[in-house]
This record gives sequence, structure tokens and C-alpha cells, in this order.
Amino acid sequence: MTEKDYNECVRNCADNVYRFIVKNLRHEEDARDVVQTAFEKLWRNRNEIDAEKSKSYLFTIAYHQMIDHLRKVRRIHLKDEFHETTSISNKPTNNLKRVLEEALSKLNETQRSLVLLKDYEGYSYEEIGAITNLSESQVKVYLHRARILLKNYLVSPENVL
Repeated sequence: MTEKDYNECVRNCADNVYRFIVKNLRHEEDARDVVQTAFEKLWRNRNEIDAEKSKSYLFTIAYHQMIDHLRKVRRIHLKDEFHETTSISNKPTNNLKRVLEEALSKLNETQRSLVLLKDYEGYSYEEIGAITNLSESQVKVYLHRARILLKNYLVSPENVL
């Protein structure tokens, strides 16, 4: 991959990668950090990467960076959870975007990533498998289960009203 190929990859993929990561993390600053680290790793490894596969490689790096970030945050959150009291919040009003985000938040990180990669970004099962290090059949099974969970959540009146 040449410097020109790298710049073209940044220009063509930056928004998609950022959108994918921010949808999963739900925190803009953390998403920017993850995406920046992914582009940095892409730059450092540009000599070993075929320009045709740069988008897939970039999404793979970003996905793994996101997983590492989530694990780190989870450890910190679990540690802090012992010191805080639980607060009760009111349910949001009937806002479709908020309901969908809430439904996605009910999925585990793998399921959420698969749904976003397939239904939002439009990747094939094979490409998703390459990004997430899952077999094509695992992707299909996990995606099917995630969609069932989403459907059950979204058809329940108490969740959407």
C-alpha cells in the first residue's frame, strides 16, 4: 500500500469506521481514540497490506481496538460499581432512534457488532467473519440470535412506549 493508497483509504473509509465504532461504544471521544489508533496501525503496517484489502483490514483493526477498549472500560466500571449507589431513571419518550439504541444496547458486544456490520454497513457474512475472526456459519448463527433478541425487545409494548 502506497502513501496515496493510504490517503484514499482514509478519505473513503473514515466516516464509515467512525460511525461503526461510535454506534458500538456510544461515546464520541472514545470512538475517535479507537479510530485514530486503527488508522495509526494501518499506517505502520501499510507496507504489508494490499491496497485492495485496506478497508477490510481497517475495520478488523478498529473492531479489535474497540473490543480491547470495551474490556478495559468494563474492568474500570466494575471496580467503580462497588462504590456507587444505583439510581433510577425515567424511561425515554417514544423516540424511535432512542428505542433502537436501547434495543442494541441489550445485545452483547459481538451481537451488536455483527448487526451493525451486516445491516448498517452492508458487509457480507464472509467479510464479517474476516473482520471478527468468526466462521461464516458462526456469523449467521450469532446474527440470527441477535435479531431474535432485537425483535423480542421491539415488539414488547413496555419497551417502546
